[in-house]
Amino acid sequence: MNQAGEPSLRIAFDVTRTRAVLRAGDGRQTDLAQLAARFPAGGQRGPLFVEIELDDFLVGIGELGTWPSPEDVDWDDELAQLVGGVLDDAEVAERQLAEGTGGAAQTVAPDDVPVLLGADWAADLTDFQLRDIARLLSLRHGANFSVPGAGKTRVGLAVFAAMRERGEVRRLLVVAPKSAYEAWEFENGACFKEPLRFGVMGRIPDASAEVMVVNYERLDRSLAGLAAWLRAVPSMVILDEAHRMKLGARGIYGSACMALGPLGRRRLILTGTPAPNGARDLENLLSFVWPGHGRRVVTGAVAGGDLAYASQVLRPLFTRTTKVELGLPPFDLKIRYVDMPDLHQEIYDALVGRYSARAEASRNDFDALGKAMLRLLMAATSPALLADGSSRYEPLSYQVPPLEIPQSDSLYALMRDLPSYELSPKYQEALSIVAENAARGRKTLVWTTFVRSLNTMEGMFAGYQPAVVHGGVLDREEQIRRFREDPDCAVLLSNPATLGEGISLHHVCHDAVYVDRDFMAGRFLQSLDRIHRLGLAPGTETNVTVLASRGTVDEVVALRLEEKLEFMGRILDDPSVQQLADLQEEAPVAGGMDMADIRALLRHVDAVAAR
Repeated sequence: MNQAGEPSLRIAFDVTRTRAVLRAGDGRQTDLAQLAARFPAGGQRGPLFVEIELDDFLVGIGELGTWPSPEDVDWDDELAQLVGGVLDDAEVAERQLAEGTGGAAQTVAPDDVPVLLGADWAADLTDFQLRDIARLLSLRHGANFSVPGAGKTRVGLAVFAAMRERGEVRRLLVVAPKSAYEAWEFENGACFKEPLRFGVMGRIPDASAEVMVVNYERLDRSLAGLAAWLRAVPSMVILDEAHRMKLGARGIYGSACMALGPLGRRRLILTGTPAPNGARDLENLLSFVWPGHGRRVVTGAVAGGDLAYASQVLRPLFTRTTKVELGLPPFDLKIRYVDMPDLHQEIYDALVGRYSARAEASRNDFDALGKAMLRLLMAATSPALLADGSSRYEPLSYQVPPLEIPQSDSLYALMRDLPSYELSPKYQEALSIVAENAARGRKTLVWTTFVRSLNTMEGMFAGYQPAVVHGGVLDREEQIRRFREDPDCAVLLSNPATLGEGISLHHVCHDAVYVDRDFMAGRFLQSLDRIHRLGLAPGTETNVTVLASRGTVDEVVALRLEEKLEFMGRILDDPSVQQLADLQEEAPVAGGMDMADIRALLRHVDAVAAR
């Protein structure tokens, strides 16, 4: 200490708890400048004041050893606890790796778990759940990357129960999508003889709640109240569907999660898709769990490009139950390429800058349209989706048989009237699959990115009494109930952004069709799991068909998703994910249908709808 008894250096959080603040004592300007230079990303705000991003600070924590007076450094208690926990877990993980155990050598064994949960625990646990709980209890903080259906919610509650039994925590904050609230409330009732007091975040936190859930959208504007709730008593924080904050501190959800994380005595993340776009996503997720260490270990693991080695390095930091371990029957995943009709192709070519003579007159219109990737995805399904309607929900009105295409009309004008001239081959193919499945008494889940596509197919598939769910649908639960329970409702039309998480359809539906896909690998995997998850009867035949227009952005999407799924499968050491990267090509079944066939099929649909 200096003569006034003041510390030579104070280290604490900033108000957002996403940065470390270093304040030096009087006369320590040179020492602080030299220390700050050892943190390249740090920012010196004044001669005695430095701010460093928390991750960067923890990555370089060893540099504090160069401070000339380590004996009189004063640490903020919360930051000191965070650093201690991160370093403890890093030591455990590195010891497991050095022993070559891949995480098997741990302080808690699966057989120990039932006793650790306490007398209030009531739920049964599978062997793989006991293994996952033991692994997570062996670390101070943890990550559960098990596939949907493996019981991550129950595992999370079990970890909390064990921590509560030890007296280490008394409250649990769960950050989750709204669609997951029901699962948490149900499991709370099933897991404890006397269910814990359960609350949903409102205007202010419920002071009496033992388990409180809040959605990612509300998190940012509720930070002050939630921080006070976590500080009031020792608490645990769980991020459910944690891939929602994969942008880390660069995103709104991620920065809010990073700010709350250090307030939890224990942190746990749950997601079956931890690296949907590569290593950076994984860095951000593990940085929430282990600030500094998480990013450093991922970066070091993948730097050499050997994903088998990277998986070995990362394995002690997470647990994962795979679909193979769940004993799920395999599913058949195929891709069908369709050829675009001539006018459809001409419009698509104009969007990407290949102009026909007719398109030259509309060059400016297509230059403006073609700049956005989503517009190309629309055009690969039907360029008519690009034309202005009275709203973005307005369906396309197809006219059968098609009209003769007037050569004198401009291409842009023809695009607006495209349904009068050409039927989208993707809609045609999807209709054929739905019809075939319905004839066999099987229901079909049809995915598309665009609401206008959903509403268009709703009209085209009217004979199969479709249920429709998207962000603008107000009776979502009724639509899902009808698909599950009404035998005449043979198809559910939805988009992965709305229905890709938090719902199970595997008891009633075993066929899915993707009219289009975007570049979000995590969303694709999540949507696949709506019909392929724990609870499937042995021998169930599950079919997934991806539709793609040949020579379009669909091929780019397929390639990038293949690369992302290959990375994720190898980093998680999960062959079932790697297999998804290799879609088997299958010939389209509707491609051989002529217009008479289409007219007959649509007449049948109309007739059934009129009954």
